[in-house]
Amino acid sequence: MIALLRRPERLYDGYVFDLDGTVYLGDTLLPGAAETVAALRARGRRTVFLSNNPTRDPQMYADKLGRLGIATPVTDIVNPTVTVPRWLRTHHPYAGVFVIGEEPLKRALTAAGVRLTEEPEDIDIVVASYDRSFDYRKLQIAFDALWQHRRAVLITSNPDRYCPMPGGRGEPDAAAVVAAIEACTGVTCQANLGKPGAEMLETTLGMLGLPSDRCVMIGDRLSTDIAMAAAAGMDSALVLTGETTPEMAAAIAPDEAPTWVLDRIDGLLPRGGHDG
Repeated sequence: MIALLRRPERLYDGYVFDLDGTVYLGDTLLPGAAETVAALRARGRRTVFLSNNPTRDPQMYADKLGRLGIATPVTDIVNPTVTVPRWLRTHHPYAGVFVIGEEPLKRALTAAGVRLTEEPEDIDIVVASYDRSFDYRKLQIAFDALWQHRRAVLITSNPDRYCPMPGGRGEPDAAAVVAAIEACTGVTCQANLGKPGAEMLETTLGMLGLPSDRCVMIGDRLSTDIAMAAAAGMDSALVLTGETTPEMAAAIAPDEAPTWVLDRIDGLLPRGGHDG
């Protein structure tokens, strides 16, 4: 069991914010979010934003944050449309890539010079992503590349089982696509390029330009946000405005516990405004 509603006693140098469920929910800004980010920036603290959702690109996120009152440069936003092209350019620059995903991810890969193909005999990498048009045709292409030709590798843009939506509903996410491919081919997904994977972590730390022990990760999911902070040696703040309920937080095992548990994002600001 862990104590609930513990808040930091000092400010950090860098703040890594999850978006949906932490800063906003759907199209609604969560209470205290704009004020908290503004207060941190006014004190010279570095703020960056992460998402595992590959159905938008950083410009789309920047536009949304701007509409909600948190103006943010594109260069301070990371999601799989950044990490997937980066990983492929680094590790498989000449690969033929089949993408089960939506247009923002495909556009980012094309812009990065990644060679996209739907010919199974020419596919080296299958990227399984959040795709609301996933169908049997796409599953067949992945099956042929991975099982029939036995030459491709399966990776994913993010490991999320579902994407939370306003009103308590959700949509199947990339993990459902991965599971379908693994079930029919017998292969195992080889890399996760979203939170809490190494590529997302390395990209984020590079953006911050700060040691991980001077930063804090803020998010609503234990399996992605808090796990990524733990992998980085970074403090973490779990907010109870998204996936994790107070009951779930109270049951967290000590070895999986975040540094802080907050009822909402403005709990990041220490009482009395101490800079630390």
